[in-house]
Amino acid sequence: MFPVSVSDVMRSPVETIEHNATAREAATRLSGSGIGSLVITDDDRPAGIVTDVDLTGLVADGHDPETTEIERITSSPVVTTTADATILAAAETMRDNKIKRLPVVDDDGALAGIVTTTDLSNYLPHLSRLKRKGTESAESTQRRDVRTDTAYENDDWDHEYVGDEAEIEVGETSRFTKTLSGADVEAFAEASGDTNRLHLDAEYAEQTRFGERIAHGTLVAGTISAALARLPGLTIYLSQEVSYLGPVPIDGEVTAECEVVERIGENRFRLTTSVERADGETVIDGEAVVMSDPLPDL
Repeated sequence: MFPVSVSDVMRSPVETIEHNATAREAATRLSGSGIGSLVITDDDRPAGIVTDVDLTGLVADGHDPETTEIERITSSPVVTTTADATILAAAETMRDNKIKRLPVVDDDGALAGIVTTTDLSNYLPHLSRLKRKGTESAESTQRRDVRTDTAYENDDWDHEYVGDEAEIEVGETSRFTKTLSGADVEAFAEASGDTNRLHLDAEYAEQTRFGERIAHGTLVAGTISAALARLPGLTIYLSQEVSYLGPVPIDGEVTAECEVVERIGENRFRLTTSVERADGETVIDGEAVVMSDPLPDL
């Protein structure tokens, strides 16, 4: 639940090759090495990236690998990131520039490492998904204070549903907002058995990287379940994939948002799921698959 930086996931040292090397030299370096790319450097600064696919294309286009310098087949300037950038920012840079490898530079611009989409996928399984927010019209937002599918509602909870209340459809969104109080955290610790002092002991928590008590990550993720429970019908969890991106302090307000993005069966749906703090920072990102049964006739 602590923001992961590029320095935590990047690979170093990096396999490099000088900018004035020939395509033949690059191919020789890549052959049998188990790697698919080399960072091209000029005075220790990244000048581009050459891949085995690039070299194949060069030969296919009729260029002589013995005389062709690899800098001729690289784009300029090269896109880079820094070691202290968050992995979410790195993922957005890759997505925006349609690249799979991102050299990491230090304060002087020298090559310090490299991060790839494979590296990031271990922490951000949904990095290829661009969230769509703010597209709903005010007229389509419906609030429901009395429900047949939940046992009770509290006055300090807030729920918004965008869509047809009769049944789940692609594009519909459910949001659930709640403040996670100290009492909530203590009750969850007792119910789950997770009595990590980070969540319960203020003096202890002050000495950690968080500097204060924080809510359990699973408790925060539980608000996703609350948003799903308020979809039309009887919602049954089939799977949930979660990335924890940031902490939530005690008495922090969070909003879980679930958007239906695909129907994968007669009554099964895939949804994007996220949780934001009141300051707009995304602390959880993921996807869920649910089944929607008819409500019991009571």
